[in-house]
Amino acid sequence: MAKAADTRDRDLRLDFFRGLALWFIFLNHMQYNVLTWATNRNYGFSDATEIFVFISGYSAAIAYGAAMERQGFVLAAARILRRVWQIYVAHLMLFLAFTAEIAFLALRFDNQMFVEEMNVLTFLDEPHVTLIQALLLKFRPVNMDVLPLYIVLLAAFPAVLWAVMRKPLAVMLASLVLYVAARRYGWNLPNYPGDAGWFFNPFTWQVLFVMGAVATRMPALLAWLGRQERWLAPLAVVYLAFALWVALSWNVTALDGTVPPWLARLLYPIDKTLLDPLRALHFLALAYLTARWVGPQAAFLSSRLARPLVICGQHSLAVFCVGTFLSFTGEFVLLELDGSLATQIAVGCAGFVLMTLLAAVLGWYKAADKASARQPRLAAAE
Repeated sequence: MAKAADTRDRDLRLDFFRGLALWFIFLNHMQYNVLTWATNRNYGFSDATEIFVFISGYSAAIAYGAAMERQGFVLAAARILRRVWQIYVAHLMLFLAFTAEIAFLALRFDNQMFVEEMNVLTFLDEPHVTLIQALLLKFRPVNMDVLPLYIVLLAAFPAVLWAVMRKPLAVMLASLVLYVAARRYGWNLPNYPGDAGWFFNPFTWQVLFVMGAVATRMPALLAWLGRQERWLAPLAVVYLAFALWVALSWNVTALDGTVPPWLARLLYPIDKTLLDPLRALHFLALAYLTARWVGPQAAFLSSRLARPLVICGQHSLAVFCVGTFLSFTGEFVLLELDGSLATQIAVGCAGFVLMTLLAAVLGWYKAADKASARQPRLAAAE
């Protein structure tokens, strides 16, 4: 969700796949929509969250790394922290709109299941206490865990980026050590209510964010990995096929029980909170093959079909917030009004259209604002 640098050689792959992750997250937040079968979470160990976090780290390093080189640490850090504040405010606004929507629909249709399922019962029982906990990012309704994770990662990013620009390998090693230690000793940030910790543990999920940032500073290493395609690509394909088999065994009756008990004991649980290594490796295999097979100049990235995803990826903060709000609206429609296959598809497509329209309006406004800002300079030059 970092503001991407405005460059003529912008890598549209970042925007496209971030937009795709946003659409996948929107669908995955609905439990009763057949379109969730179009998302990557049903075909392996990782899902859209890994895509989103890695790309966020990569794009943040590009945007703010250039600023740090030109303007120095203090001004770049100020820009990063300003963005942290913007995301924090957006999170609070989404929290208010989301909880209000859930409470209204639960009362209007006399269905307490919504309140319990979305984890807002505590807020309705003790709003004065829970609101303070929400301000501290300790209380979060279901599906509102991504922005707090990003706030924490970006708040620490000034120091991380400064180090990445000087010693990227050392930073990556430190990140891996923190990842292992957090998994070993159970480090996490406090949650409310209870003591389970954050759903996305920042001490473990930071490894993908940092990996994305480090990737921007080590082109030689990336080039070397590209030259190893002869053996790395088949290895990645085999691992993805293995993950596909395991993941399908969870949902396809014909494959149920095909995973041997001894293998199941080794694999499970594939924990999302602590970013299980199997999840991280699955994402890295996908990322490697994608980077090798989809070049930055791939023709489809500039096509009309890809345009909705690209513009959504370019305005990720607003699109994510609206997508989260719409996902519960869609789930309500499917549960209370009509859960037919046609309605499931219509709800999903309506969400895509609304998110794309929002991104298009924001893009139009940004372009118009830039054009108006250039007018005084042109007039002065004349």
